[in-house]
Order: sequence, then C-alpha cells, then structure tokens
Amino acid sequence: MNADTDDLTAAPAPAMPPPHSVQPAAGVGSEAAPAWKILCVDDEPNIVAALRRLFRGSGYEVSTANSGAQALAMLELEPVDLVFSDMRMPGMSGAELLAQIRQRWPRTTRVLLTGYADMDSTIAAINSGEVYRYITKPWDDGEVLTTARQVFERHALEREKERLEGLLKARNQQLTELNETLEEKVAERTSELLSLSQKLKKNYLNSIKVFANLLEWRGGHLSGHSRRVADLARRTARAMNLPEADQQDAFIAGLMHDIGQIALPDSLLGRPVPKFSEEEMLQYRRHATLGEQALMAMDDMHVVANIIRSHHERYDGQGYPDGLAGDMIPLGASILAVADTYDDLQIGHLSSTPLNAADARSMIARGRGTQFHPEVVDVFLQMLLKAAPVSEAPPRMLRTGQLRPGMVLARDLLSSEGAVLLTADHVLTVELIKRLKLREGRDGIEMILPIKP
Repeated sequence: MNADTDDLTAAPAPAMPPPHSVQPAAGVGSEAAPAWKILCVDDEPNIVAALRRLFRGSGYEVSTANSGAQALAMLELEPVDLVFSDMRMPGMSGAELLAQIRQRWPRTTRVLLTGYADMDSTIAAINSGEVYRYITKPWDDGEVLTTARQVFERHALEREKERLEGLLKARNQQLTELNETLEEKVAERTSELLSLSQKLKKNYLNSIKVFANLLEWRGGHLSGHSRRVADLARRTARAMNLPEADQQDAFIAGLMHDIGQIALPDSLLGRPVPKFSEEEMLQYRRHATLGEQALMAMDDMHVVANIIRSHHERYDGQGYPDGLAGDMIPLGASILAVADTYDDLQIGHLSSTPLNAADARSMIARGRGTQFHPEVVDVFLQMLLKAAPVSEAPPRMLRTGQLRPGMVLARDLLSSEGAVLLTADHVLTVELIKRLKLREGRDGIEMILPIKP
C-alpha cells in the first residue's frame, strides 16, 4: 500500500491465520490465549486509518495514536504486543518513542515505519530502541502483515519457552525430593530435556528461514539464492572440519546474508552489479552493514552478524566495508564470500550472462589468494568435485488427500513466489495436513508434496 497518498481505498487484506494459530498448541494451557494487541502511531490520520483497515479481519486488537505522548499514555493503561510507529512526528519522533517503550515495556516488539531518506535516523533508532524491524514507506501490505505474524509467532515461542522453563524448574525441585528410583527418574527427565531442547532449536531455525524468505519474496534472481548459499557454506565449513557451532553459524549467515538488501529498491536489485552507476554501487555496498545492524539487538546472533558484515571483504584487502585482509577476515565470512559469489555467477547477478557451474568454478579458482581465502577456495572446489549424486529412490509426489501423519518431506516445499512453506525433512502431523488442505481450498490451488519413500 502506498501510505503517502490521500487515497484511503485499500484492497481487502490478505487472508491471515487466526490470532491463536501462533499460540502454544492446545493442551499446554488451561485457558484460551487472548488476541494479540497492536498499536499504530502516526500523526497523519490517513496513515493510521490505512493500517487499521489493513488488519481488519485478522483477529488482532488494533488501536491507534496520533502522537508519541498519546501512545505512551495508552500504554500506561494497557500494554500491547506490537507497536508500529512512524519516524517523523512532531513533538516526539518515532525513534524517541520506541526508545522509551524499550525501557518501560521491553516485552513490546517495536517496528519503525520510515522513508529511504531517513536511513541514518533509522540506524540510530535500531541502536537506541532495539527496533525489531524497519519498513520503508510506501509499504507493501504483505510485508506488514507478515511482520505482524512473525512477531506474534516469536512471542508465542517466547511464552512457550517461559512455560517450559517454569515446568523444568518445578520438575527439578521434585527431583531433589525423590528417594527411590533416582536413576530412572533422572533418565526420564534427561530425555524430556533433550526433546524440549530439540524442539526449541528446530523452532529457532524455522524462524530464521521464515525471516530469510522475506527478501526472496521480491522475486528475480533472489529466489532460492539464500538457501543455496547457506547449504554451500555449511558443507564447506563441514569439509574444513570446523566445530558444529561454526558450521551452524555459517549456515544461518548464508540464509541471512542479504537481509540488508530489504532497504534497496527493486529497480536496483533487478539488474546485475556491473550495470550499477557509481551512486548505485555506493548504495548497494551498504547492505552488508545494514544486515549486521538489523541483527544487532539479538544477543545470540552477534557472530552471525559479524560474518554478514564481512562477507564482501577480500583477501587482498580491497573489499568492503572495512578493508580487512587475510586472516583479519572472520573465517565464516571468507567461506560465505566464496559460496555467495559461486551462486551469484550462475544466476547472472555479477555478469550480464549467467555462467555454468564449470565456468563459475574457474572464476572462483582465479580469485584464489586475491579475492578469496586460498584454503577456503581449495576446500570448496574439492568439495564440489567430489560431490556425487546421491543414489536414492525418487520422492513420492502425493496430493493432500494422500498425506498421512509421520510422512517426511523429501525437499523444501515452495510457494508459487519461491518462498519456503515447509523445509526438507519436516515431519507431517495431523494438524499440519489440515492446514495444508485449508490453504489448498482457500487459494484454489492443488498442492502436491514430495514425500520420502
């Protein structure tokens, strides 16, 4: 939606899942979870009216304020889960408002609505207010709705995590009071803890993949790029015998490495890099630092953020943004640089004509010791040459009516726009099959899933 115009006629909002669909599953609590609450703040009545209209029918409770002072007064009476705030407002700017909300209501997620001209102010807001995300105006309806859904999914996970932590604390207390069958009880609790840890880890990775999909929804050469780069980076790190944690960081950084390009216009991303003007190249080069800044507020993403910042550095010191050279470049960033360039060469992002795999390998080899870390290049090329097709039965292509609980996806399930709906190795459940059938009927499409034999 173009929020800067006076035309308040908006298309019907895309169908949204009911607000409780991102709450903990049935059975984990005795009471129904309340609807999620959103506060939209802007001094222009047509903007807040457009946002309210966008969320109509979503099941969310939406309130509005026309100034930062009014928003704070409303929060004093009743805190909310998510705040959308404009940057430029008289009296109190959006950055100042969100900084106060962060200090007084830290559990409220903060999203900034800003224009391209406000980028410096936006970065300051990210630093002072720990903004979850910024959305450029005029905004895209789908991006706003997806942002809200992801925020509430994260809140639901955090609430479930707190519930699980409380449960663990209570059960640990019971464990100290046991006098009989101690070993049996310890083994039982250990199994439960492992299961919970695996569940949280899986939910965390799925959240990262959903976040990475936002950029790929813009289409073009971006579709599938992050997933391929992430896979190449993880395989390279594994071939270099790096610790499991470093392999995981390389994979997540691969998924998120271009997240800073959300701030770039489609007219720029739709053309290969050699066709950029000098001014466009300066704008494009900012995406590495913007990607780092977008993750700055997340305590467990500092290593990943540093890798993203440095993935365009060169081994000879001629890269950006910091001109690092040699071993001063984080090894994860050196791995990501090779994987990213290899895929970019094949999708035509770095040249007018896409290269085939053999020519792309030759270009990587040519950059050994100048653009790329020599050891990383050696391991990467050796890994590609040794990779052989896996001899296994082809997946079974099944309609939703043929799906059964316990079946496993053979590869990622993609939407028509190229976004990942379900990741490979996902285990189907009764509830998930119901949601797939609902989506199929609602969108009027036939879904066929690749299932492992």
